[in-house]
Amino acid sequence: MGGIIVVGVDGSGTAKKAAESARDLAAALQASLHVVSAFDSDRTEVFGSGSDQWIVSDADTAEHVARTVADSLGGAIKVTYSAARGRPADALIKEAVRMDARMIVVGNRRMRGIGRVLGSVANSVAHNAPCDVYIANTYDAD
Repeated sequence: MGGIIVVGVDGSGTAKKAAESARDLAAALQASLHVVSAFDSDRTEVFGSGSDQWIVSDADTAEHVARTVADSLGGAIKVTYSAARGRPADALIKEAVRMDARMIVVGNRRMRGIGRVLGSVANSVAHNAPCDVYIANTYDAD
């Protein structure tokens, strides 16, 4: 069937488990996988002194998270990664539109208890996605 599956990650165990579910779905559907980590601001910090300086930004940190997860999922499918500006749900939806994705995979973290009342990434994505949404059971992660 092909196409692209987008999965959101944030470095947590629940996101890792969702990414593993996305990898398995991509393999079963003969699709490629795109791993996305969101960042909300353009904050940067400079470390070092003199000519030895390093600039670290929220975008760099988010890209590092996405790359680390993408590297751990490689194998039988094509896996790409990116950092996307915005709140997590908005960033995932924006990337799905940009990549013309056939599916977004998210974990079900915060879909119980008070998180369910306050909202969750999965809930926001499910109600606003331009494509199919798969909500992976990640309760036993973390």
